[in-house]
Amino acid sequence: MELACLDLEGVLIPEIWIAFAEETGIEELKATTRDIPDYDVLMKQRLRILDEHGLTLPQIQDTISRLSPLEGALDFVNWLRERFQVVILSDTFYEFAQPLMRQLGFPTLLCHKLEVDEAGRITDYTLRQRDPKRQSVRALQLLNYRVIATGDSYNDTTMLTQAEAGILFHAPENVIREFPQFPAVHTYEDLKKEFIAASLRDLSL
Repeated sequence: MELACLDLEGVLIPEIWIAFAEETGIEELKATTRDIPDYDVLMKQRLRILDEHGLTLPQIQDTISRLSPLEGALDFVNWLRERFQVVILSDTFYEFAQPLMRQLGFPTLLCHKLEVDEAGRITDYTLRQRDPKRQSVRALQLLNYRVIATGDSYNDTTMLTQAEAGILFHAPENVIREFPQFPAVHTYEDLKKEFIAASLRDLSL
């Protein structure tokens, strides 16, 4: 029994913080887990910048409302669903993801939650658990699923390592260089081939 675990931003949808940074003109908000491996450091930086500029959750949600999945992402998700159970493991937040998940047909999403005050200011965030992507894969394996995982950033690498097969997709050169053990592809067609190859490797055992 096989299950596909996918990162969300950079794999199926645009990077939300980059899109918001482009709309606001705040370059510091373009930093992602491709640049800063420590998620807590990254989020504290983001919250500090939002506070300094008086930016609120509704403003970010307004940007998100104009985003669409990456070209070919919906077809890829539908292709996966015909062959695997599909779970999205993301470090985004439920308060961000809803409009984009609707466009992807609402695959299962495990992510985090924001703490927001009455004025719409984001005051903090709540992780679902520590090292959530790896722990999620581990839990699914305890249910006797064989996991094939794909992601693009530093925060995906523990998930890829824990899975029976890990694939880098749309990853930057620094991540590809530091994790040469994972095949790295840049198109959905090549990603399909890697999923098929990983699945066939299981059948040959």
